[in-house]
Amino acid sequence: MAVSDHVDLPTFMEGVKKRNPYQPEFVQAVQEVAEDIFDFIADKEEYHAQQILRRIAEPDRVVSFRVCWEDDNGNIRVQRGWRVQNNNAIGPYKGGIRFHPSVTESVLKFLAFEQTFKNALTGLPMGGGKGGSNFNPKGKSVREIMRFCQSFMTELYRHIGADVDVPAGDIGVGGREIGFMFGQYKRITNNFTGVLTGKGLEWGGSLIRTEATGYGAVYFLANMLATKGEDLVGKTAVISGSGNVATHAAEKIVQLGGKVLTLSDSGGFIHDPDGITQEKINWVKTHKTHRRGRIQDYVEAFPAATFHEGKTPWGVPCDVALPCATQNELLGEDAKMLIANGCRAVSEGANMPTDLDGVHVFKAAKILYAPGKASNAGGVAVSGLEMSQNSERRAWKEDELQQMLKDIMAGIHSSCLAYGDQGGGYIDYVKGANIAGFKKVADAMLAFGVV
Repeated sequence: MAVSDHVDLPTFMEGVKKRNPYQPEFVQAVQEVAEDIFDFIADKEEYHAQQILRRIAEPDRVVSFRVCWEDDNGNIRVQRGWRVQNNNAIGPYKGGIRFHPSVTESVLKFLAFEQTFKNALTGLPMGGGKGGSNFNPKGKSVREIMRFCQSFMTELYRHIGADVDVPAGDIGVGGREIGFMFGQYKRITNNFTGVLTGKGLEWGGSLIRTEATGYGAVYFLANMLATKGEDLVGKTAVISGSGNVATHAAEKIVQLGGKVLTLSDSGGFIHDPDGITQEKINWVKTHKTHRRGRIQDYVEAFPAATFHEGKTPWGVPCDVALPCATQNELLGEDAKMLIANGCRAVSEGANMPTDLDGVHVFKAAKILYAPGKASNAGGVAVSGLEMSQNSERRAWKEDELQQMLKDIMAGIHSSCLAYGDQGGGYIDYVKGANIAGFKKVADAMLAFGVV
């Protein structure tokens, strides 16, 4: 076996930056993983000789394409679409499709990179991918969204398949958009296969898929607290976001005896000192999903609450925090404020919502801190179970799926413990998740040779 020249972390990251100029999100994601992986592989020559980390940090392919569609006024509109297929060492590419103005190649590459390790942690045979467009569905009619989805799939269909790449939903892509894309895929290919997940229950979808990411983040939080002999009963929680992940995380915390104080959107956050009950969560779900309203309207329905325009909720004292909105929403100063105000556990519901400064603050404080690749893997786990149901032409019952989700999240927690136990009662969940996910993918890549 050839012996490679070992480079240090700064040299490795300098190479990543040179190969990926103007892609800060992707570089950040690689660095967050590499910081832990370099120590782990220091004495493992096979990973160095085969350039495993270098290869994982280079997507198998990035497909970029034009998406033309016609709005309701007859104007021709042009958007850009992407599909990033990062790594399929352990299974077909798997990851969501995001429609949002903030979507760039850098954002999708970071998401696909993270997805590779997240999917490995679930224990299911899924590789990592991600896709999307800078299309903004807000303010668009249903027919405009349908035409865009059909045009997007007219290009995407040639790059995906049930055993090749199985996209799902993400920000801006829910059951409606998945339906439009699946309908177009079926029309073009004349195939009814499990090529997308997040489908409607009537045509191949899975129960609890909608709840899975938020519920899973809370299950992981409960597993972390259990290592300290604690649970969520009586604990106060601050949550960012007010979409699917945030509302279901809030729902599960309430079910487990906790008290939710905040929710947010891009306009600001609401603070309800009386607690956001199940009744109030149901109001938010209806208001955000069906009325397309803003979170600030909550204070009109529930006057005890206050709305804080243009701000994030991290200054509200709490026992636990769940960032469930978007990447880099929780910064270093926010992390310091949370800790100063008594926060003892953080479980990420979004992908990379904490910036590197914040990650370092949480690790230095040795609080219970779960990175998104571990704590928000519940969504893709149930997507993987939907793939299995499609392949078997069957549908599992809700109680079966709930138990499988709990078991998968407990399994991820155990994997993090195996590689993240630092002694003295401190578990570095970031390190544990990074190493456990990397090792599974890396060992599969070694088995395949240089491909």
